[in-house]
Amino acid sequence: MNILSRSALVAAFGALCVSPVMAAAKSQPAAKPQASRAAPADVAVKEVELVHSLGADKGEQLQKLVDRYNATNPAVKVVVRERRWNDGALPDMMILGERDLPGFLTGAPRYRPLHQVMKEAGERFETLKAPAMMTPTPLDSANRLVALPVALSTPVLFYNKQVFRDAGVDPDNAPKTWQALQKTLGQLVANGATCPYTTAQPAWILVENMSAWHNEPVVSEGKKASLAINGMLEVKHVAMLSSWVKARYLHLFGRDDEATERFAKGECAVLTAPSAAFPTLQRQAGFDVGVATLPYHEDYYGAPQNTLADGPAMWIAAGKKPAEYKAIARFVNFWLSSESQVEWQRTAGYLPLNRAGLLASESRLLATDLAAIRVGVQQLGHKPVTSVSRASSYPQRAAVRRIIEEELESVWDDRKPSKLALDTAVARSRALD
Repeated sequence: MNILSRSALVAAFGALCVSPVMAAAKSQPAAKPQASRAAPADVAVKEVELVHSLGADKGEQLQKLVDRYNATNPAVKVVVRERRWNDGALPDMMILGERDLPGFLTGAPRYRPLHQVMKEAGERFETLKAPAMMTPTPLDSANRLVALPVALSTPVLFYNKQVFRDAGVDPDNAPKTWQALQKTLGQLVANGATCPYTTAQPAWILVENMSAWHNEPVVSEGKKASLAINGMLEVKHVAMLSSWVKARYLHLFGRDDEATERFAKGECAVLTAPSAAFPTLQRQAGFDVGVATLPYHEDYYGAPQNTLADGPAMWIAAGKKPAEYKAIARFVNFWLSSESQVEWQRTAGYLPLNRAGLLASESRLLATDLAAIRVGVQQLGHKPVTSVSRASSYPQRAAVRRIIEEELESVWDDRKPSKLALDTAVARSRALD
């Protein structure tokens, strides 16, 4: 595997790092608190709660990180629980994904901005200036972090190296284009594969990222945003995938990460999924997992461009005690340390959050563990982000995501041709409030 240079790693995120200064020393005024009620008086605090819905494997890695923090910070412990943010009292910290956000962000503000918490606590806050290929949901209008994007991924291609070998396909030379992948899938089928290819999160990977990967718009901006996924590229791509469904080359198992579990069990040979799936697959799959870039259409001018980064972020609750905010700020500082960043990348697979994480990930000793991160970073910075290929929070709206998913499923089920389905998706998005 080629090792990315230091300059390539940093450039992939647009030279994103801010200088490691004390957050409290910054000259900008503090943002107004977004608490829905006055914070209680500062009293003794024994623990702060962190909840998540990352699943068992990622949750185990999070617990290991927290255990290491608690061992060196015994005064106020971080307690990890896997539950929804609204099951019971509002926790101090919440790692929330796309499907959690609509309810969390509706109504009176339930969070306190991260940049404000760090500044008021006087804690070091060394993180990345948010890149244009990252979904901007955890940012405010001044491009400051209101939540910490601890679980960023970008889609890549995974494959079962042994199945490739058995079919006479070079396991060290994965197909780079969709045309080459189709040929490979044919070889796998000829060798007896019953599920040659599957994908997690079809709407995000096969529509949003494929559009950005070819410098095609996902959203039409203007007085009112709407989808713009019915261009020639998307119509052609979804039509091709529809033919793969009919030929049994492509098998679909759900809207989220159901396909990843099928791949881990050895049921499917090729998978497109978030890059963070890699360490979980390494632990759970009983075979050698290969990683390659997301395929592109070689006959499309200018491709490939850049993929998108998205994933759950950690939000801090409003209305907590000052002592709790101080403890939270210390924990965030710990999470952003170079040692913790490398650990989180290696065990959980998520993209780095600061320069220390980016540069540490260059280590040749970690080349195998960080294979998916290297591929992901290479994709994100393949070319400078354009006004068309930049990320948008619009597709994250629950109603918009549902429209894309439903129209794709109408194609998979052979109820609509590709163009009609995507035209319908665009029209439905325009009708939203």
